[in-house]
Amino acid sequence: MKHAADYLEEANKVVPKLSFDEAKAKHDAGTLFIDVRDSGDVAKSGTVKGAARIPRGMMEFRADSDMEAFYDERLQKDQEIVLICGVGGQAALSGKTLHDMGYKHVFNAGGVPAWKEAGGAMEDG
Repeated sequence: MKHAADYLEEANKVVPKLSFDEAKAKHDAGTLFIDVRDSGDVAKSGTVKGAARIPRGMMEFRADSDMEAFYDERLQKDQEIVLICGVGGQAALSGKTLHDMGYKHVFNAGGVPAWKEAGGAMEDG
């Protein structure tokens, strides 16, 4: 039987965790950031400036080009994608999903509160 910690361990093995400086450099370069929290959490705290908002529960649908009604064309399998959430767990798990779907360059920026505290650019939710 698997536990949440097992899923996180697997995700963290394939989705590199970025330092704030690494994440900021990718943000400054225009890399696609995705906030995977639900809309209520984003509304409460805001999010990374310019981040796409794709809740973790919709990731498979938004990332699959065969799902015409749901697919988000901003998601391309060969581009860099940086995921962010509340602390880093949902970003890691979403990143593992993207990795399993063939996305090659997926990173975890951790949590929005840490991003904001470090001086990362923000926008209202």
